[in-house]
Amino acid sequence: MATKMHDKTQKRSCLDSSVPNTLWTNFFVHLLAISWLAKKLHGRISLILLLTCLILAVPNISNAAETGYDPLAVSSGDLPKPIDTVVEDSARKRKIPLRIYLPQAHSPAPVVLFSHGLGGARDNNPYLGQHWSGRGYVAVFMQHPGSDDSVWRGKPFAERLPAMRQAAGLDNFLLRVKDVPVVLDQLKEWNESADHPLARRLDLSKVGMSGHSFGAVTTQAVSGQNFPITGTSFTDKRIKAAIAFSPTSPRKGNTPAQAFADVKIPWMLMTGTKDTAPIGDQDVASRLAVFPALPPGDKYELVLINAEHSAFGDRPLPGDKEKRNPNHHRTILALSTAFWDAYLRDDRQAKTWLDGDGPQKVLERGDKWQKK
Repeated sequence: MATKMHDKTQKRSCLDSSVPNTLWTNFFVHLLAISWLAKKLHGRISLILLLTCLILAVPNISNAAETGYDPLAVSSGDLPKPIDTVVEDSARKRKIPLRIYLPQAHSPAPVVLFSHGLGGARDNNPYLGQHWSGRGYVAVFMQHPGSDDSVWRGKPFAERLPAMRQAAGLDNFLLRVKDVPVVLDQLKEWNESADHPLARRLDLSKVGMSGHSFGAVTTQAVSGQNFPITGTSFTDKRIKAAIAFSPTSPRKGNTPAQAFADVKIPWMLMTGTKDTAPIGDQDVASRLAVFPALPPGDKYELVLINAEHSAFGDRPLPGDKEKRNPNHHRTILALSTAFWDAYLRDDRQAKTWLDGDGPQKVLERGDKWQKK
């Protein structure tokens, strides 16, 4: 892994070493030739010729420089220790634990929220929090009481699955989707305070939302999904982009087209060819039904070959049959980072990497990548 973080605010020298020397040589040779030709010609035609050639040459230099973008590169040095804290929601008499991964810089940074799956906790998926913070994001990992690890922890093994099934209901879904705006409100308050560790460290005009499994359900709900039967909307307009790991299609009441036709922000979906779960009635086909239902424009889907449901987490799950593939996490980190860079930082190089052949550098044979 590289040791230097890409930063679009960094200024490049006009002789940046990331641009091949042959390109610069050709550029200057052509410039000299054009200058000589201009002296031989008179009037406007020489000026037009000179300007036209320069305009055509500069994009080639720019495009060459963009090949230096690397979403896996992180800042050198140690990151701050994550902050464990709790949001007190007095209106619902509810406590929402958080783990907050901070970047090295103290200037306001984009914020990415993460919602864990059923039976999870705020300390899940640390590989995501560590990498995203290493890329300059404040990564806020939420814990949802009622559908967290308290559901199964301390129970006999035979009682765990029934308890998990019971926790995967509508009540906990509603609690989860209401946790998100409460957390965002609290982050705003902390950011504006005088003495909180997060004071003036958050750029809340650039918020991303993500989650795995039940956390993907949560993410979809607050990021544009429709619920036409009830007419309820959980969309939080502060969210500018979303990633759903193991996305979910509605199984009852409405079709994927009805649920996702009105999504207005960039979405990225990640799943696997063996991404099933014993709870939630979701199979591979239902996960793959989300992408076709999304409207075109800034939508992406990754399907990892042989990836099971646990591939997006940090440890195997009971019933796993496939050996864990280290390249899955590498691919997840690369694509998710490029997505955040493109849509939360407006990084043109990240967008070019994402929409070009950049993803092919991290994918393996059999992985499927598409965009629209």
